[in-house]
Amino acid sequence: MVSHLCKTAGVSRSGYYNYFSEKAKEVRKLKDNKDEALRDIILKAFKFKKRKKGARQIKMTLEGQFNIVFNLKRIRRIMRKYNIICPIRKANPYKRMMKATKEHRVLPNLLNREFKQDIPYKVLLTDITYLFYGNGKKAYLSTIKDSSTNEILAYQVSERITMDIATDTLKILKKNRKIKFAKNAFIHSDQGSHYTHPDFQRLVKKYNLGQSMSRRGNCWDNAPQESFFGHFKDEAYIKPCQTLDELKREIKDYMTYYNQYRYQWDLKKMTPVQYRDHLLKVA
Repeated sequence: MVSHLCKTAGVSRSGYYNYFSEKAKEVRKLKDNKDEALRDIILKAFKFKKRKKGARQIKMTLEGQFNIVFNLKRIRRIMRKYNIICPIRKANPYKRMMKATKEHRVLPNLLNREFKQDIPYKVLLTDITYLFYGNGKKAYLSTIKDSSTNEILAYQVSERITMDIATDTLKILKKNRKIKFAKNAFIHSDQGSHYTHPDFQRLVKKYNLGQSMSRRGNCWDNAPQESFFGHFKDEAYIKPCQTLDELKREIKDYMTYYNQYRYQWDLKKMTPVQYRDHLLKVA
């Protein structure tokens, strides 16, 4: 019977008996114990700041917060073995709000996808996304992101998608005295009606900023901003929020986490704030 099963499974009789030997069992037990210890260490990083993370985030958090160096292959193996699930981003198509009136003006694309210029406070990306929370409630989030460092410099949350959400975000940015715009700094957006509106464009000029816009229907021209919204919706606990105040508190907490504690592979494994300070130091 054993011979027949071994032949069917494509294994030798000696291999079969060796697998069930006391020595083999002891080796597997030691390996499992070692993997369980690794699992517990990886879970510390996975649960750090109560934010979901993928393998790369876990690796950088282990190094940055716990001074522990694991390679990605090991982390991914342990995650698979113990079913430690990282978030998988789902596409959320951005819906255009309204057609621009004749007084709205589309501006040329000054950025041309040169996102990483290694100069903090020069290229500022902005956009608006929708958030569903509570029992079918809807809110909107407007952000301004530093393209070179990925730092979120200003944001605004509202239940309405009126012009105020865009202009107020810009005003919050300007009020931050720690931010010193670089030479030829400009703000880049899509061609949404908030950004083609004369009120927004006048405010941009008042703050001595240039303005740039993506080509129509080309999401890649503002890809880092879209990428941030994707990660944000994966990692922030939006749906459990029952009130707008709860939602605002969660967003505030996430922004602090993202800027100061969320390590990023493409920022030399630094957080946005660390990378900003690094660029300013070497400038």
